[in-house]
Amino acid sequence: MTAPIPRDIPDLPAIPGMVAPTLLPSGYVPATAVMNPVRRPLTAVFRLLVAGTAAAGVTIELLVGSPVRVLSHFAIQSNILLAVVMALSARRAWSARRPLPALVTGAVLLYIVITALVHHLLLTGTTPTFSLTNAPGVHPFRQTVANHILVTITPAAAVLDWLLLTTPGRLHLRQAATWLLYPLAYLLFCLGRGELILPGTPGRYLYPFLDADRHGYKGALANALLLGLSFYALAILLVALDHLRPDPMRHLGKTGFRLRPPVG
Repeated sequence: MTAPIPRDIPDLPAIPGMVAPTLLPSGYVPATAVMNPVRRPLTAVFRLLVAGTAAAGVTIELLVGSPVRVLSHFAIQSNILLAVVMALSARRAWSARRPLPALVTGAVLLYIVITALVHHLLLTGTTPTFSLTNAPGVHPFRQTVANHILVTITPAAAVLDWLLLTTPGRLHLRQAATWLLYPLAYLLFCLGRGELILPGTPGRYLYPFLDADRHGYKGALANALLLGLSFYALAILLVALDHLRPDPMRHLGKTGFRLRPPVG
């Protein structure tokens, strides 16, 4: 004769050292089903060449002109940022790591495109001749080479990298306002720098459209506002194009990982 089974079984005490099992979320992919990330050596080499080219252009300008003045220009700073970001992106592509955040890469793309557009649309053909070193007649060949590198070659290479070697849809409209913080800070730097230099000094203001001696502060700020609105429109255009352009990396998958086929 057996004892009756009680209807209510009391809770058993927890066993020390035992961890309660956790339920796996739906859609979980085991690590064994994921292969190593895809390495992109050709992309890494291209980006490393772009970084080296930008660094070479900046170096030539530093050797020709005053380092303090040269480093004060937006074109130089944007190329330095491009060189750093391209070098880091090259390493990530070579070692099959995740790309840099789009907030960073989109900002650098915007700045280098601004560099090219401002130079070719606003600074080419000005009188006196615009020069990053404020000495257009000193080493003209070196300055010409460096100028073409910084305002034509590296911007074109950055755009090609964006169009052909990156996954689309990573840029977002909410990032556009954040990207403009650096141009705004640079505007304050230019105007503050002009105030610290004695009036009448050649090259007191780095750019003719921000020259408060020529246009007055009202005119210089009006030019800056117009440029700021243009830069914001350019940022929106880059975001729109990033979502409309085809995906050149579709054969690698959006994450850069390949899944193994199921076994059995």
